[in-house]
Amino acid sequence: MSRASLSKAPHEVAAMFDETAGRYDLMNDVMTFGQMRLWRRAVNAAVAAQPGETILDIAAGTGRSSEPFAAAGAHVVPADFSLGMLRVGKRRTATLPFTAADATRLPFADDAFDVVTMSYGLRNVVDTEAALREFLRVTRPGGRLVVGESSQPTNAAFRRIYSTYLVGALPTVARTLSSNPDSYVYLAESMQAWPDQRTLATRIQAAGWSQVQWRNLTGGIAAVHRAIKPA
Repeated sequence: MSRASLSKAPHEVAAMFDETAGRYDLMNDVMTFGQMRLWRRAVNAAVAAQPGETILDIAAGTGRSSEPFAAAGAHVVPADFSLGMLRVGKRRTATLPFTAADATRLPFADDAFDVVTMSYGLRNVVDTEAALREFLRVTRPGGRLVVGESSQPTNAAFRRIYSTYLVGALPTVARTLSSNPDSYVYLAESMQAWPDQRTLATRIQAAGWSQVQWRNLTGGIAAVHRAIKPA
């Protein structure tokens, strides 16, 4: 799963994930039946980190998504608005420069990064369009955007099954395993409300990005969108 906004204020969302930070990665694995690991690998492949590149990993949470970029020789900045997540991440990997950041007001200079990536956190942002414009601002001309996010299954029958899981089974599992099950009920609602792949691609292009494309994962439950900042 990832984070969401819906009708909650940003500080309420941050507090919700501060509370779940300690078991966040485990809960993601359980709730997605291990698919989250595959989805993150797809994001890693799309980023294709190179030695010496600078990468902003926004909504990095505990930094698990940032580790492969660092291992590839890139300089990666894991950023998140949840201080609880950042604290857990810093205890796990003290060498990474964890940074508190709001996706709509990034504390970085123009053209600072070769790649901006966000894994399953864009739903969390109150103003998606403002965040996409900020990502564009801090990316160098010719640089890359990679967004992994929950999406909409492309098969109608599968979409009904998936919706049933989100509404019924997922909250039940969350109540068994999580100390804050209401946060996962909230996430399930946000996943249902999130737009489909083409709509997100249109929003990315409208923010100023070019060459927008996407790849469906697990029948469209998730998708990876890619784009380039015009030179």
